[in-house]
Amino acid sequence: MNFKKILTNWYSINKRNLLWRSTKNPYFIWLSEIIMQQTQVKQGSPYYEAFVNRFPTVFDLAEADEETVLKLWQGLGYYSRARNLHASAKHIAYELNGKFPTTYSEIIKLKGVGDYTASAIASICFDEPTAVVDGNVYRVLSRYFGIDTPINSTPGIKEFKALASTLLDTAHPGDYNQAVMEFGATQCKPKNPYCMVCPLKDSCVALQKGKVDALPVKLKKTKVTNKHFNFLVVLSEDGKTIFEKRTKKGIWQNLYQFPLVETKTELIAEDFRSHPKITSYFKDVDYSFSLYNTKTLVHKLSHQHLYTKFWIVEMKQLQEQGIPISEVKTYPTPILIGNFLEDFNMAS
Repeated sequence: MNFKKILTNWYSINKRNLLWRSTKNPYFIWLSEIIMQQTQVKQGSPYYEAFVNRFPTVFDLAEADEETVLKLWQGLGYYSRARNLHASAKHIAYELNGKFPTTYSEIIKLKGVGDYTASAIASICFDEPTAVVDGNVYRVLSRYFGIDTPINSTPGIKEFKALASTLLDTAHPGDYNQAVMEFGATQCKPKNPYCMVCPLKDSCVALQKGKVDALPVKLKKTKVTNKHFNFLVVLSEDGKTIFEKRTKKGIWQNLYQFPLVETKTELIAEDFRSHPKITSYFKDVDYSFSLYNTKTLVHKLSHQHLYTKFWIVEMKQLQEQGIPISEVKTYPTPILIGNFLEDFNMAS
């Protein structure tokens, strides 16, 4: 069975009409690939459209300030992608005179670009025969060939990259790469794949051996830690609040949030005033407080679960310079804070 011919034929009939498929402009393809990392097409497409409209050229993106970029990215998560995107745009605009790198070896040097993204851009835009290997490709190849080597292990990464390279249609690498990715996304799906109408069903090892649900294999490496976040939503009588920028490296770097008190265990109302960090923060200040969300919010990230409470702290006047409540929604924030602002209707 001609694996690549069947896939490319399937793709020509079944491919989705996605915004970035109408161009080979490497700037737009790069934008789409970065935005779609760890993001479903349905969620990422509006962001892609917003970025293209706001920053139609790499120079527009390079000249924007970081807060504008982060604000437009808000809700996509993994904010390091946006910071790397912005840094690479500056590099292309100012150091490469706006000329996007044209080879895999040069594209992969861009900040935030790895093997998959470099392969996708090089093959789609410049017809370089470089095989892509993303989650969809891992799934298709592991099932079709019956490979149970863990895809997130060093041997697995090497094995699947080598296999993908041998299967690549070197005459039309861009079309083939998009075909195998699309096949994994819409036909050979993680759950409930359409095996009975699959054009590869007669030679799929996983289907023949009843291992479709067991493949691909992935090692469990990430240990999830639990944290207790207490946000202090300070409100003064003159309509101001306190918004702080997270400057340390880690989640939400350079995004804004309310003052945060992290505790080892759940903080209850009876212990609020006596907690050392809160006592220190509101020293010699008269205030009243109430818990906004009676049920603790659990915000799940890839490596940690944040058990979150929002405490409303009201006082006559802020101890430090604040910002008008009406302006809080103009700042880039984590989706956790953004959802609170919408729910609390803070800027009204």
